[in-house]
Amino acid sequence: MTYRLVTIGPSHYCEKVRWALDRLQVPYVEDAHPPALHIPRAWWLGGGKTVPVLIAPDGQVYADSTFALEHLDALAAPEAKLYPAEHGAEVRALEERFDEVLGVHVRRLAYLHLLYAKDLLPVMTRRVGLCERVTFRATLPLLRRLMKRALKITPEAGARSRVRVLEVLDEVDALLADGRRFLVGERFSAADLSFAALLAPLTLPPEYGWPMPPLSAMPASFQEEVAPIVARPAGEFALRLYRDERRATPAPLLA
Repeated sequence: MTYRLVTIGPSHYCEKVRWALDRLQVPYVEDAHPPALHIPRAWWLGGGKTVPVLIAPDGQVYADSTFALEHLDALAAPEAKLYPAEHGAEVRALEERFDEVLGVHVRRLAYLHLLYAKDLLPVMTRRVGLCERVTFRATLPLLRRLMKRALKITPEAGARSRVRVLEVLDEVDALLADGRRFLVGERFSAADLSFAALLAPLTLPPEYGWPMPPLSAMPASFQEEVAPIVARPAGEFALRLYRDERRATPAPLLA
């Protein structure tokens, strides 16, 4: 009864589902691919052009990170629910905000600094097949141009994304101002998981579910970009969630 998770390894949307699988002790194998080269695999398995794609043992396909979390949550014991009944609507509203705004603009802002970084190649090709590693290396100049166009990676778009990321961080700072430990209620939820995972390309927590270079190895422009983010309450909160919850003892599933 093993799940399959099709990913671009370092993708923060893929990390969102990977974290839920690990936390809920769901057996799975990760089927990782470099950007662009993931499309044939995702399409063939019934997803689409994007990842993550989660395939359940019964063949059901969940081609969206939120759909995947909701499915996995249905397997969880009551005390492990990522969408607790008493706060479900609030959790889902925050998760949607993070999915539709934070994740999109964090990705663009990270690529603005890292698309041409020397560490991009090994990060994208770890744990992938030899054929795809060779293909990705050979086509990387073309893929960079295609990614730059598709994701609108320009200084002007990056400036707009910076504003949107900071807007979300302001909102989270305001929520945390009353001293709460979690965004909603008294325990970890999908809102916390989504926030920490989707901000992770800018915070680079050591506990991230895919091998990433340390911040010190990143370009100076990237370090300057993220320094004020990790220092503010929302950034510290995201890193604490990784420290405390990414390696927390996984919760049991219902029998």
